[in-house]
Amino acid sequence: MLINCVAYRHGVKLADISVEAISDYLAQPDTLIWVALRDPGDDELATMQQEFGLHELAVEDARHGHQRPKIEDYGDMLFCVVHLVEYGPTDELQVGELAIFAGPNYVVSVRSRSTRGFAEVRTRCERSPELLRQGAGFVFYALLDAAVDRYFPLVEELENEVDGIEAQIFEPGAARRSIEMLYDVKRRLGVLRHAVLPLVDPVLRLHGGRAPPVSAGTQEYFRDVSDHLLRINATLDALREAVTTAIQVNLSMVTIEESETTKRLAAWAGIFAVATAFVGVWGMNFKYMPELDWRWGYPAALAVIGGVCALMYRRFRKLGWL
Repeated sequence: MLINCVAYRHGVKLADISVEAISDYLAQPDTLIWVALRDPGDDELATMQQEFGLHELAVEDARHGHQRPKIEDYGDMLFCVVHLVEYGPTDELQVGELAIFAGPNYVVSVRSRSTRGFAEVRTRCERSPELLRQGAGFVFYALLDAAVDRYFPLVEELENEVDGIEAQIFEPGAARRSIEMLYDVKRRLGVLRHAVLPLVDPVLRLHGGRAPPVSAGTQEYFRDVSDHLLRINATLDALREAVTTAIQVNLSMVTIEESETTKRLAAWAGIFAVATAFVGVWGMNFKYMPELDWRWGYPAALAVIGGVCALMYRRFRKLGWL
């Protein structure tokens, strides 16, 4: 679906144009065409390919989706795929895609499987005509930067979750619940890491060394995106390490809790074993057992059993087994 198709000249908006008028505006000097699509059909992508001369391999990637984040150089055109990570209706992370085609005088963005658009990026660019005047390279940067900046709130939320889980690790009975929460956080960290890590090196190349023609005049802007990616990636690595450590601590806590339960059961089993031994001795059916004819034999036997059990209970309590 076509969202916007706008022509700019020297950073100033000329008009919202129709798809049929794209070729006319492309022929005009110092004119930039910025097209935004959402979940386009094959016919729409074919039309854009014909109008802008997009490389067929890049169009094929945008058509099928589910691509690994990447930035590819096709001579006078840059093709970029960025993962759009956001929470869905069921509070589960959903991964969409933003495919960007950037050429000498055009930018085509294709958003797939994502509910949040980039209207604020267009508004910000139009409010800064001196920046938009730099052409497709700046628009490409603005879209890429906006997509990367959306990772920060997700990372911050995961940091808060990990801090909260770590605070309750040593609470009695919380170990098993914490492990489930930690594995859920680890899974979401993996989703974000798969979105961030593949972009680190390609963005580094956009501002270092021999930059592609599209980004040649805007290299310093891509340094900012690179810094954001490196910072996010470092935070994700630190969180993954913290989660791994927390999982190991939780497993140790589960083992300790099971050991405490085993010690309690062993202590009670020892107490009852002593009582059973006494009862077994006095329960033998021998004819000549002097204490069987004693008037106070039964109370005395109970007293002995109770005293020995009480002594053992006190000893186990002192050792921390009960």
